[in-house]
Amino acid sequence: MNEKSTVLMFCFATGIVWGALIGSVLTTVLVSYRVDMCYEKIAYQESIIADNEEKLKKLEKSINNSNIVLKDIEIIIEAEEEQINSINNIEIEKAIKEKFNSSLGKEVKNLDAEILMQVVDKRILKFEEAEYKIDVKKLVLSDTLKIWVGITVMEIESQE
Repeated sequence: MNEKSTVLMFCFATGIVWGALIGSVLTTVLVSYRVDMCYEKIAYQESIIADNEEKLKKLEKSINNSNIVLKDIEIIIEAEEEQINSINNIEIEKAIKEKFNSSLGKEVKNLDAEILMQVVDKRILKFEEAEYKIDVKKLVLSDTLKIWVGITVMEIESQE
C-alpha cells in the first residue's frame, strides 16, 4: 500500500505542476492580447493628438481671416480589412495627413484640388516590410479636406 500511495502522490504533484503551467500560459496569452489592444488604442490616440496640435497651430495663425480656411483633414481608407492591420492603417493615415499639414490654415480659394490630389495619388508607402500603393478615389475640398483613398498591398520579393 505504501507503493500505491507514493504513485498517487506523484500523480497529484504532477497534476498540480501541469495545472500551474497551463494556467500561467493562458494568463500570459490573455494579458498579451490585452496589451496589444491597448497599444493599438494608444497609437491611434497619439495620432489624433498630433493632428489636433497641428490643426490648432495652423488655425491660431489664420484666426484673423474671415475667409474659409482649411481646418481639418479627413482620410477615408477603402481597403479590405484582411489586407491591412489596424496599426498599419493608422500609420498610412498619419503619413497621408503629414503630406497635407502644410495646407492647414490656408484659404480654400488658394488651394488647387488637382494638385492636392496628385500629392498622394499613385504613391507607395512602406511599413513593416509591406508596401502599400495609394490610389485617390475622390477628394472634397471645403473647410475640411476629405480624401477617399484605395490601398493595395504590393508584392514584396523575399531577399535571401
